[in-house]
Amino acid sequence: MIAVQRLANGPILIWSATTLLSLGLGIVLALALAPLQYLWAVPFALGLVSLQFLRASSVRSGAWIGWLFGLGYFGFGMSWIVEPFQVDPDRHAWMAPFALFFLAGGLALFWAVAFGVAARVSLSSLRVLALIVAWSLAEFGRAYLFSGLPWAAFGQFWIDSPAAVLLPWIGPHGLAFLTLATVLPLGLLPRSPVLTGIPPLLALFAMVLLPSPADPVLTQKVVRLVQPNAPQDQKWRPDYRWGFVRRQLGYTSAMPRPDLVVWPETAVPQLLNYADETLAAIANAADGVPVITGIQRSEGLRYFNSLLVLDEQGATNQIYDKTHLVPFGEYVPFGDFLARFGIAGFASQAGSGYTSGQGAQILDLTIGKALPLICYEAVFPQLVNKAPERPDMLVQITNDAWFGIYSGPYQHLVQAQMRAAEQGLPMIRVANTGVSAMIDGHGRIRESLPLGEAGFVDAVLPQPLPPTLYSRVGDLPVFLFLLLLAGFVGWRHRFIAIRT
Repeated sequence: MIAVQRLANGPILIWSATTLLSLGLGIVLALALAPLQYLWAVPFALGLVSLQFLRASSVRSGAWIGWLFGLGYFGFGMSWIVEPFQVDPDRHAWMAPFALFFLAGGLALFWAVAFGVAARVSLSSLRVLALIVAWSLAEFGRAYLFSGLPWAAFGQFWIDSPAAVLLPWIGPHGLAFLTLATVLPLGLLPRSPVLTGIPPLLALFAMVLLPSPADPVLTQKVVRLVQPNAPQDQKWRPDYRWGFVRRQLGYTSAMPRPDLVVWPETAVPQLLNYADETLAAIANAADGVPVITGIQRSEGLRYFNSLLVLDEQGATNQIYDKTHLVPFGEYVPFGDFLARFGIAGFASQAGSGYTSGQGAQILDLTIGKALPLICYEAVFPQLVNKAPERPDMLVQITNDAWFGIYSGPYQHLVQAQMRAAEQGLPMIRVANTGVSAMIDGHGRIRESLPLGEAGFVDAVLPQPLPPTLYSRVGDLPVFLFLLLLAGFVGWRHRFIAIRT
């Protein structure tokens, strides 16, 4: 009787062990993301999940492993998503666990599809190659489909390593493919220890040989990065918000004068339509120095999250409206229906949500031409590639107070560094609560203000580097290469099936 019960419980125990292992390995892989960036987690987690995947006996079990692995990875790595729900906890805190689960579970579906497709291949070595290709294509889908969300992509592990020099050549998806191609063969270690060790050893050897980029040439232009450090639960309150404005005015008026002053996203706590006195005060504090600031504005019933430039005379001569809005943050899909349940955009302070701008544009500043990016837009390399012409610099203004005080702001900073490296362009990054930074064209931080501190820093602007290969061709070559590789895997799998 006892033996029969043990046999009956066997599949349940195996299923439970598979579930816990897959979830746990996903959590371990997330340790490679900022701020920890434990790179040992990459071969450990990916190698073990590859080994586990090779033991999957069906498409369903393979997809289950992929989904659980993604649930652990995104659930832990993007746990900062609960932070916006704590700004007004009485109204929104109950939504936080649901938001985290559905975000992590939804992103993990891309991985489940990749694992399920690759599990159709029976030969172990070809199955690993199938997983490398399918997973890389799934990451393309995650970056582009349904407005896209490439947060926590594999290329983000390597920003402070020698591998970052590959970003200008193959971009983030190329670096992600190389990550999987190097590490996933470790799953074959019990079957072929010698051949399996070759890709990681070659990768380590290549990283040692990769040259360190030379320091970029600096311009003579000085940019003042202004960081007011306004907590999100205080930022819009009448008894606090003007204190933050006065703080920024004081930083702006400090001597000696820079060539440009930059304030963060929504730094002016009122609509542009009614901000004449505030803008006059900013121009007076700047005393002839151009100022970039974030502000909201309206046109009838439409509201925009905007960046404006005050010129040397204090006139508003250039405005950029944010194009790529945050779903459920700045607008709500099916907003009229969901409004019945009290669900609205967290970051939209006026109206029921923002209206998208008309697309990328170039600002003509006194220090050169700049491509503006507001907050979330710096997550998408394809947006930067859509610039109407090559600028001299990137300018990102953001309010990372929404992301909390632990992992979110640092992960956002890493993605800004990647955009700079991919384009070979310096980036002026100004964040409400930090991290504000001057980033050079290699993606390296030259000057910065720490997270959670108020202040300003005068940073010298680096010169742009020559146009990179990635800035010219984007993601298309890597995508086509993956399609060709997928065709080869499919042909090889069918050939083997016919022979057997």
